[in-house]
Amino acid sequence: MSGAGRGRLFGTDGVRGTANVWPMTAEVALQLGQAVAHIFRGGRGSHRILIGKDTRLSGYMFEDALAAGVCSMGVDVIQVGPMPTPAMAFLTTDMRCDAGVMISASHNPYHDNGIKFFAHDGFKLPDELEGRIEDLIYSGDLERLRADPDEIGRARRIDDAAGRYVVFLKKTFPLQLTLDGLRVVLDCANGAAYKVGPTVLSELGAEVFPLGIEPNGRNINRDCGSLHPERLAAKVQELRADVGIAVDGDADRVVVVSERGEVVDGDAVLALCARDLHERGLLRGGGVVATVMSNLGLERALAELGLELVRTQVGDRYVVEEMRRSGYNLGGEQSGHVVFLDHNTTGDGLLTALQVLAIQRRKERPLSELVQGIERFPQVLLNVSVAEKRPLEELPELVRRVRQVEEELAGRGRVLIRYSGTERKARVMVEGPDEASVRAYAEDLAAVLRRALGSGS
Repeated sequence: MSGAGRGRLFGTDGVRGTANVWPMTAEVALQLGQAVAHIFRGGRGSHRILIGKDTRLSGYMFEDALAAGVCSMGVDVIQVGPMPTPAMAFLTTDMRCDAGVMISASHNPYHDNGIKFFAHDGFKLPDELEGRIEDLIYSGDLERLRADPDEIGRARRIDDAAGRYVVFLKKTFPLQLTLDGLRVVLDCANGAAYKVGPTVLSELGAEVFPLGIEPNGRNINRDCGSLHPERLAAKVQELRADVGIAVDGDADRVVVVSERGEVVDGDAVLALCARDLHERGLLRGGGVVATVMSNLGLERALAELGLELVRTQVGDRYVVEEMRRSGYNLGGEQSGHVVFLDHNTTGDGLLTALQVLAIQRRKERPLSELVQGIERFPQVLLNVSVAEKRPLEELPELVRRVRQVEEELAGRGRVLIRYSGTERKARVMVEGPDEASVRAYAEDLAAVLRRALGSGS
């Protein structure tokens, strides 16, 4: 496969796109399997790569294509079927595999899919390693690197992977506590957690009212899950439940709903968990790592506790990299992708929900009370199509206007402008004390950008 005329395979979270359209084709999946197997196969002895997926229709196609590619390089495959992304991170290490592969487009609709990789330690691959995989595919060398006929790998399925993950999740919940008597509405988004989610909560004693547990290959994330918590909020109030939990299609993110039907996003969850860990002397690094998109309210809530908010570029992988580099054990994204490095190597929606429920149990207070005082500043995000991506600092009118807006906000808000990593668009984000002024500022800055850069096709 030549790189001529092709863009980069890897984006901010693996390879992703429309199923059966380049790069998300069976042919590319086979080559990805070959490249990963070659790169992670080292030394003597047997080698194994774990493959899991969510519930999308195209998962069958990519699962078999990846397995064929891995086996063709003389490496064995273990297939576990539908499994949350964080479960794959845990299982890759737990089963001593050389690498793990997750087939999922996370919160995207069913016609999209993606492929992301975990190293043997359960962490997502750094840019440098993804670059090596991409270079190997484009080099055309894979054909000559295939295994000899008597060294072709084997593929097998295992049935106890879900049970292993359930046991792991339960161990992250305090041994002295149970969920006895707690009424929980759980929305699994017709995705990868449709079995393990209800199982772990019920085994801890909760009365579970499940939603989104009937995947058909096409209904993943459709009007359900963490992207659409309104159905969950209504159900919590209808059933007079104590709490609602919604994960996305691959269960690496979570949104929580209070007993009053109030939606608690990832920033509020981070603030709540940071306060709890800090009070118990378990928060490392003196703060929390989040992205540039996290709300100013999170920063203020942490500051009141004497804690710092460290911001990274958008992408959970960059959050985790900063956490590991600087010694933090809590981080995440506004979307509900929360990382507890003491427990897992990536965001885990069910694990995060269990930590929130543990706080409720310890404090013996409803969630609505626990999140009081965590203010959310109005935030407006606009996407602006652009004809080119010139450095923003080279746009004098934009630089001047941003400075004016920041002066008018006077420390009570933020302005963030960045280019999309995958589209010919610029993102304009403004936060401030009231919705009307924030929207006016954002629209004004977007207009400046359009004048400076034109409109993309």
